[in-house]
Amino acid sequence: MAGASLSSLHLKSAAIRIRTSSTIVNVASATETQTSSQVQLPRKTRNSRVLVLGGTGRVGGSTAIALSNLCPDLQIIVAGRNREKGAEMLTTLGGNSEFCDVDINNEKSLEAALEDADLVVHAAGPFQQAEKCTVLEAALKTKTAYVDVCDDTAYAFRAKSFHDRAVAANVPAITTGGIYPGVSNVMAAELVRVARSENKGKPERLRFFYYTAGTGGAGPTILATSFLLLGEEVVAFNKGEKIKLRPYSGMLKIDFGKGIGKKDVYLLNLPEVRSTHEVLGVPTVSARFGTAPFFWNWAMEAMTILPAELLRDRSKVQQMVQMFDPVVRAVDEIAGERVSMRVDLDCSGGRNTVSVFSHKRLSVWNCNICICSGSS
Repeated sequence: MAGASLSSLHLKSAAIRIRTSSTIVNVASATETQTSSQVQLPRKTRNSRVLVLGGTGRVGGSTAIALSNLCPDLQIIVAGRNREKGAEMLTTLGGNSEFCDVDINNEKSLEAALEDADLVVHAAGPFQQAEKCTVLEAALKTKTAYVDVCDDTAYAFRAKSFHDRAVAANVPAITTGGIYPGVSNVMAAELVRVARSENKGKPERLRFFYYTAGTGGAGPTILATSFLLLGEEVVAFNKGEKIKLRPYSGMLKIDFGKGIGKKDVYLLNLPEVRSTHEVLGVPTVSARFGTAPFFWNWAMEAMTILPAELLRDRSKVQQMVQMFDPVVRAVDEIAGERVSMRVDLDCSGGRNTVSVFSHKRLSVWNCNICICSGSS
């Protein structure tokens, strides 16, 4: 459901098209095999030690596998609290990996693990309702490079408040490096850049639309993320004014293109709305999400009538996840894990540009991207 990691994805296959009226022109197309997608790192970083927090979960595990496939020389440290799952992951990763028992809520445990790492990938969500940026603070203290797959507005902007400390410590730190937000922000930035460079209208409205079948194969953490988001008011921007809306309201039917088709999407409070409004300077911004089968959307909408305090309580949400998870997993087997993102940019003068990302499997590190533009 809502929220997913991009660290488990690599842009392996891309196709860009420009559409004017009814004519479609292929501008660029590239397809590589997975073996040719390996990255040759500089000698001094080739054998870096990468600590993946949450590495025994679906998001962190996919991240570890993707990093191992992309850069086989990296030393992957799978961090978690389940040794049995850790052993299974090491079997998948092979000899250049090890398991580390880490409790991210225990400062000493966390810092000890970070002291032995060159980079930490924080995939131990959910990030919603987390009171502190514990991992980021520990990374700055131990001078360990940091990246997370955060998909929560409050956490993301709390992390950004550490900018000056990161600069002073000379520690690279990246937040919201997932698929959405993450790749979705890059898609939006490119649409805005092209619109401004071509001088064919001023960017006025940016809309993010996301679709994932079931949980996208991403497991219970994504289920918890979805429930926690239902307890948050949606922040959007309308002509420069910040507005607050009810979560999972404002349904729209959006066409995600071939393989996905038209899907219902609903308002959610996602960090890319504020960040793209502030950084890209687009006055009207919103984000919507939808899932399948259709009755999951009905269930999500119905859950918004529960007290917000309940939906913001991480421990109570975890109890709900344990109750619903077996049913969700069973449905996932039927629904699959297709994922699609669509970003729409409307400019003055009637110019509309659309960027679409789609793939049949969220947990596989490749994608297809199509960028189209035209006048509506």
